[in-house]
Amino acid sequence: MRTSSTTTRNTPKNMQKSAEGVDAITLLTEDHENVAQMFEQYEALGDRAHASKKKLATQICTELTKHATAEEEIFYPAVRAAGKDKEDLIDEATVEHASAKDLIAQILEMEPTEELFDAKVKVLGELIEHHVKEEEEEMFPKARKAGLDLEALGAQIAERKEQIIM
Repeated sequence: MRTSSTTTRNTPKNMQKSAEGVDAITLLTEDHENVAQMFEQYEALGDRAHASKKKLATQICTELTKHATAEEEIFYPAVRAAGKDKEDLIDEATVEHASAKDLIAQILEMEPTEELFDAKVKVLGELIEHHVKEEEEEMFPKARKAGLDLEALGAQIAERKEQIIM
C-alpha cells in the first residue's frame, strides 16, 4: 500500500499518539501512511525472516483492525449522516473492510512458514492500497465539504482506537 506521502521514515509513527486538535481526516490519513510503511517493511523482509514477518504482519493486522473499527463506528456514520451523495462510498468502503477483516483473520491464524502467508499479506496490502485511494481521493474531500466537526471526530476516533485491545 502506498500513499502520496514523501516521508522516508523506516519506522511507523506512534499509532497511539494523542489526536488533540487533529482532525479525523488527518488522523486517518496518518494511519494510512503508517500502515503503508509497515507493508513496505514487510515486502523488504527476506524469505527466512519468519519471526519478523509474523511480528510485522500481526502489527499490520492490529492497526488495520483498530482503524477499520473506528471508521465504521464513528467516521462512516458521520459522513453518511452528512448527505445521501456519500452513501455509495460508505457502502463500498464497508464491503472493502469486510474483505480486509476476512484476510486479517486468516493471516492472524497462520504461521509465516505456511503456504500462502506471504500471498495473503500481499493481497491485503493491495486491497488496502485500493481502499485508501478511494477514501483519500473521493470520501475525504466530500467529508471536508460536508461541514462535519472533524476535530471532534478525530478525538473520538483516537479514543476509540485506544480502547481496542487485541
